[in-house]
Amino acid sequence: MIRLFAALAVPEEIGLALRTRQDGIDGARWRPLEALHVTLRFFGEIREDAARDLDAELAIVRGKAFEIALHGAGAFGEGSDINAVWAGVAESEPLRRLAKACETAARRAGLKPDPRHYRPHVTLAYLRRPDPAEVARWIQANNLLKSPPIRVAGFGLYSSFLGSEQAHYRLEAGYPLS
Repeated sequence: MIRLFAALAVPEEIGLALRTRQDGIDGARWRPLEALHVTLRFFGEIREDAARDLDAELAIVRGKAFEIALHGAGAFGEGSDINAVWAGVAESEPLRRLAKACETAARRAGLKPDPRHYRPHVTLAYLRRPDPAEVARWIQANNLLKSPPIRVAGFGLYSSFLGSEQAHYRLEAGYPLS
């Protein structure tokens, strides 16, 4: 079994700018630069043969290169159940089409549909029972976040290995966009 997801890597210069915002929440597990990405589709734990089928389906995804921009900040969860803070991604129809193409590829490879609503973001930290007021202050301090345009000329299939403190990611395959 292998744990996989499709994503866009965050360019180093954008990641370095995001790192300056990774402060101000006690106990936050801030994501390292190499872990910053925009998930297109989380596939979860799948068998090796299904992973090969998924790779073949993702390899035929077509689309033109496009730009996205980061915009705003927020959190997942409420109250003491807040579990992550993130940088948002400005609305982008090409990004939504690419995410949908990854979902279609997953279904063609025999995977179950993802029931979650797609909300593009870059997870900056995972949290365990944070002080909600502290998280609210962080969001308020970062809600005007805006990045320069980020060119998307391809996407990747990544594996995820869960460690004791953080997950580690490895690029398994890259897929160019024209």
